Amino acid sequence: MRVAVITVSDSVSRNERQDATGPALAALCTDLEWRVLSRHVVSDDEEPLKMLLASLADRDELDVILTAGGTGLGPRDSTPEATAAICSRLVPGLGELMRRVGGESNERAALSRATAGVRGSTLIVNLPGSPRGAVESLQAVAELLPHAAEVLRGAHHD
Repeated sequence: MRVAVITVSDSVSRNERQDATGPALAALCTDLEWRVLSRHVVSDDEEPLKMLLASLADRDELDVILTAGGTGLGPRDSTPEATAAICSRLVPGLGELMRRVGGESNERAALSRATAGVRGSTLIVNLPGSPRGAVESLQAVAELLPHAAEVLRGAHHD
């Protein structure tokens, strides 16, 4: 699978904090034998995130875009809104599964607003901003993503 990882964080984008989540996700993707074609950092501003998501998805060279951060209840958390705005279809089951599995070890997982959606033939999956939360959430849905990518590219649901 061909993947891009986007860290959504004001403090990381301003170089006030080191990005631990993007590298953790990229390492997990590599362990899963997925190819990380690009990594990005963007602020919590909705418009630049929408532009980046659309640009990456429209190139049609990625199967999945993973976002990390901006899924909580904070006043600047807007990743689900940016994702929904540029997607033609939402895939609510992925967010539901991540929250259910995450809730087994952390009750705060229920506060995540993470979603997933489709733009063209690219699946966009929102993950929490913490390295642990992002990795655990991706692990919760990882076995589904290659099949989803195949179906988006025209494979049957067998």
